Amino acid sequence: MVKEDLLLELENETQSTLQVLESLKEEYLDWKPHEKSMSVKALATHIVDLHNWFSLVLETGELDFQSNYQPTKADTVAELIKYLNEGLGKNKRALSAIKEDDFLTTWTLKVGDQILRQMPKKDTLRYVVNNHIYHHRGQLTVYLRLLDLPVPGIYGPSADEK
Repeated sequence: MVKEDLLLELENETQSTLQVLESLKEEYLDWKPHEKSMSVKALATHIVDLHNWFSLVLETGELDFQSNYQPTKADTVAELIKYLNEGLGKNKRALSAIKEDDFLTTWTLKVGDQILRQMPKKDTLRYVVNNHIYHHRGQLTVYLRLLDLPVPGIYGPSADEK
């Protein structure tokens, strides 16, 4: 039951992120709306990374930013799209392989000895991975609007769609 729900969400949300990435333009990748904000490239890369955390959560017991985390390096929109699509395949394989009972095993997010989050894998996927994606993807759609680029409809049509 958990697998089917997660698969539907995984496919739909990856498609939504793909639409947002396809709206980006190379010439704006270094743009930031404010000096404290991430650039378009940094934010889009972070979103793709988060999508790829899905299989990471399913296949491991923890992520330690201090010792075993390497963020994705992408310099073009095409690379971001490639990593997102490759991640979808890996995420689907990981989801297919996991046993239902394993969704209840604990997963930990930490920096060295400092635990940031610790909860069952199914909750980690929802609250740490997916909600984090939605938050940052929403930010990226605001960037699109500020750059006067088309904003795709994610949960319904946008002002740019007829």
